[in-house]
Amino acid sequence: MTSPDPDTGLLAPGWAGSPAASATADGAYLQALLDAEAALTRVQARLGLAPEGAADRVTEAARADRFDVRSLAERARGGGNPVIPLVADLTEAVGEVYGPYVHRGATSQDILDTATMLVAARTLDLLLADLHRVQRALARLASEHRDTAMPGRTLTQHAVPTTFGLKAAGWRALVLDARDRLAAVRDSLPAQLGGAAGTLAAFTVYGSEDTQALRAAFAAELGLRAPLLPWHTLRTPIADLAGCLAFTAGALGKIAADVLVLGRTEIAEIAEGSGGGSSAMPHKANPVRSTLIAAAARRAPQLAATLYGSLTAEDERPAGAWHAEWEPLRDLLRLVGGAARDAAELTGGLRVHADTMREHLDLTHGLIVSERLSAELAPVLGRARAKALLTDLAKRTYAEDLSLGELLAREPELKNIDIGSLTDPARYTGSAGALTDRALERP
Repeated sequence: MTSPDPDTGLLAPGWAGSPAASATADGAYLQALLDAEAALTRVQARLGLAPEGAADRVTEAARADRFDVRSLAERARGGGNPVIPLVADLTEAVGEVYGPYVHRGATSQDILDTATMLVAARTLDLLLADLHRVQRALARLASEHRDTAMPGRTLTQHAVPTTFGLKAAGWRALVLDARDRLAAVRDSLPAQLGGAAGTLAAFTVYGSEDTQALRAAFAAELGLRAPLLPWHTLRTPIADLAGCLAFTAGALGKIAADVLVLGRTEIAEIAEGSGGGSSAMPHKANPVRSTLIAAAARRAPQLAATLYGSLTAEDERPAGAWHAEWEPLRDLLRLVGGAARDAAELTGGLRVHADTMREHLDLTHGLIVSERLSAELAPVLGRARAKALLTDLAKRTYAEDLSLGELLAREPELKNIDIGSLTDPARYTGSAGALTDRALERP
């Protein structure tokens, strides 16, 4: 029996099969490591620090499918990271003539940090594409349901009426906030090149008189930013990634949380386009997309916390703080990438039951507009009288099984008031429509 591949995501349906899963797989990470090594040799050749033949040979050899990723993983235990055995294998693959130009002047952290930025950049590009799908679907829902009245809920109870359009516009605002943060971090991801202790000393030995030019060329070769300083123990890039990914998970989690509540059987105001099945109950259509997004949102903050904890990295190269980053960062990229994939499917197929929303506005016998009535009746009856009347009628609505409007219509002092208009919940959504319109102006 062959050993199972540990990278398949058997217990991770939230990211399994997603674009982010492919972009962060062991093979993708290995290719990023090789891309960093090849780019370093090419840049050194361009600057006259290595023969042109070395650049061609290293680039040709730097293909992930030529290396045994499982062997690399097992041998990484010897030095504590996978770059050490990879450099040995790549040097052998390049051959005796140009092998000395592999990894020349660099340290393992240079290559692994740079590869991590490459993997992050490639994953964020995919994630941003899915977020665009989400915001586009939410813009459509907000526009279509601009005036679809529904109960607003605070502390789990009916509060005052709102609209589903405003709710969808709010979801979209969070997604756009996440998009902007991810895009900013994506554009700031830096290459790493500092040598053994961040001084670039070895590169000067090998003939580099302008190490800043070398670092800039290395970053440009990979499509990354050139940092001001080597950041071996200055982990701003990792913290920024952690923050924007955790925020994105939470933003998508807000949508999922609302869908899970509003999609309950006894509420049924919205529903996922195609629910998942149950192994025991044939009638069920479970909100699987929302469930997986909610799970990601619950895990992301703790993963980000680990990455923030690694900011306290000692010396010029840390023991443990750097190593603690690798798995939680990849998990975050996968989780959020999977959540964005699921959110695109969820919002694209979301079903809105406007009739049910309208029915639920009447569940409290008209009390959902009591705030409006307090304001409207105070000038007619006086503030104290209006408050006393509404308090009394609120109790009677349930005792007599009558609506607040019916009871108000019996009051002689209100005979000249249009009770029907005042007690219609759909006519008390405030500026919800205007707020939705304004939110949709944001590109």
